[in-house]
Amino acid sequence: MSYSLNSSENSVSRRALLAGTAVLGMSGKIAYAAPKATPRLPNIIYIIADDLGVYDLGCYGQTKIRTPNIDRMAAQGMQFTQAYGGAPICSPSRCALMTGRHMGHASIRDNFALAGGVLGFKGKEKIRRANLSDQEPTVASVLKRQGYETGLVGKWHLDGYDPDAIPTRHGFDEFHGWLTQTEKTQGYFPEKWYDGTTLLDVPGNAGGGRAVYETDIVTDQSCDFIRRHRQKPFFLTVAYNAPHSPYVTPAEGDYAGETWGASEKTYAAMIEFLDAGVGSILRTLAELGLDEDTIVFLSSDHGPRSEPTSEQTEVVTFFNSHGPLRGYKRELYEGGIRVPLIARWPGHIAAGVKNETPVYHPDFLLTAAGLAGKDSPPDTDGHDLTPVLLGSNALPERLLYWETYEPSFWQAARQGQWKIVRPVGSSRLELYDLAVDPGEKRDVASKYPDVVSRLSAQMAAAHKPSREYPIAL
Repeated sequence: MSYSLNSSENSVSRRALLAGTAVLGMSGKIAYAAPKATPRLPNIIYIIADDLGVYDLGCYGQTKIRTPNIDRMAAQGMQFTQAYGGAPICSPSRCALMTGRHMGHASIRDNFALAGGVLGFKGKEKIRRANLSDQEPTVASVLKRQGYETGLVGKWHLDGYDPDAIPTRHGFDEFHGWLTQTEKTQGYFPEKWYDGTTLLDVPGNAGGGRAVYETDIVTDQSCDFIRRHRQKPFFLTVAYNAPHSPYVTPAEGDYAGETWGASEKTYAAMIEFLDAGVGSILRTLAELGLDEDTIVFLSSDHGPRSEPTSEQTEVVTFFNSHGPLRGYKRELYEGGIRVPLIARWPGHIAAGVKNETPVYHPDFLLTAAGLAGKDSPPDTDGHDLTPVLLGSNALPERLLYWETYEPSFWQAARQGQWKIVRPVGSSRLELYDLAVDPGEKRDVASKYPDVVSRLSAQMAAAHKPSREYPIAL
């Protein structure tokens, strides 16, 4: 079963999507496996969920929501237990992932800009957003120069309101998804969907229709990309919107019979669709004989709870989505920035490894460049994790840095066991020993003034004002 996305301009018919992950799950083996000749550069897939809590996954301890495909991926690869997003909110965290820059240097540091940027509308609200600057290097542009076919499916969120700041201007050969600046492409039953720069209709979703679910669109187009580019090295970003609010699914799936509240059942079903999508992607790789040629990463952009509403607080509390950690999305405490991170590469990454190395989104660009045998661009802030992934080396102790602007400017940094936080709207500094207090319950700043002095100086040096974020320290 298939359907078409139709261009309102050209009435172009495109075999874009299959009916859903269930159909993919029933498909038979594919006979055209890529031939094994000379060693090739590894395919790289990065699957990123939105607002998914670390503890929403079974492999991290979730007991109510079942995630068998993601759990299997963790069992077959390396699971990081101290991984972080680039920021506690969507756009800047994805900016760190794509550009390798932490929030002290990034072009996008929040979902809005203090100055500069481009003015636009979010619903009826007029806001200013930052965007990737023209020719700013990304993981895709680095790998494209190395001969990779590059694609992004789903959420970009780095365009702001600039019509030129789109994936195909930043190294992606293909883009199938939605943009911040185009409201009809958004939501779980989008009316429109981009194919590159062409805006296509999603059949059955116009006027409030609910024929095609966004999670399934992302899954199916990702599997299609893999099939079409199986003969050459490729880089694919799979950017799911789930389980970001609003809580919406076409069905409650395995959770329909639970005695939970409606929001809890819907949230669990959203993650069920996400997990099924991951299973379809991994199954496609296996059917094409690409397992040992492909490294797959899975993560989230930041901590759980899209908005601080009573409904969403109730849901993530019910599922213990942030476990023992303090804080939620939009906060620089551990619950706002800690994320799951799993890396699977059969025959290369040892199976069933849990790694406690502190890592974060700015590491991905350098890691991808290292996997492709390519030098990374200057002015990046991460580390190449390839030696860690292959079990041959450990990272040196280093400073991880974050800043955010909601509701106003604040900062955090981690080095080794120590986490320093300058809370929102305060000059006061807090210090936590994460080795013994991962929940950040005991501020020990007064006990270790030398550590506070050292980390506060490094944190101040990490921040560089920009046109969009002109705060000077």
